[in-house]
Amino acid sequence: NQLQNQLVEMQQDVLETHKIISRSANMARMLHRALKVSKADSSILITGESGVGKGLIANLIHKNSNRAEKPLIRINCGAIPESLIESELFGYVKGAFTGAVSDKPGYLDEADGGCLFLDEIGELTLPMQAKLLRVLEDHQVQMVGASRPREVEVRVIAATNKDLFGLVKKGSFRDDLFFRLNILTLKIPPLRDRPEDILLLVRHFTAKFAD
Repeated sequence: NQLQNQLVEMQQDVLETHKIISRSANMARMLHRALKVSKADSSILITGESGVGKGLIANLIHKNSNRAEKPLIRINCGAIPESLIESELFGYVKGAFTGAVSDKPGYLDEADGGCLFLDEIGELTLPMQAKLLRVLEDHQVQMVGASRPREVEVRVIAATNKDLFGLVKKGSFRDDLFFRLNILTLKIPPLRDRPEDILLLVRHFTAKFAD
């Protein structure tokens, strides 16, 4: 209880700033680690079940990082059709395909100098995983239809509710990309492992929907 109170007290301003509702020691420990790794510049992998708040933690990491003044660009890898994911991530030049009437920067260009939050990264196809790996290794992006790449400097924060290591063993996720993303890892505990937060969340959502 003493450890829980100390951790929660220390993190209270962070909780309020980032609209994270919790008084759990499990969450407080995870938040303490999130604040520590936010100052690094390595890729981060956030794991946890659907609905635990991976997007909130990604925002917390960005806002407490050295890139806070630069953009945080979010992309849900599972919500973009496979046929569009490359042009959305990398952008395209005029005439690259039917309907490309002008150059359009991709999410990686928009995130240059800041962070790119790749939610549901386990949904990326193997060819797209290979292209993302090249960006992480070479810090270069080649727009669809372009003749040469250009430099980008982006910190990737990836999130998944899947067992990526299990997908690696099955051959549906690249091991080299997994180890490139898995430099720093945060696991968000599910609500069943922090029952002290249930009443807080009930009160929050009751007030929100009553308003």
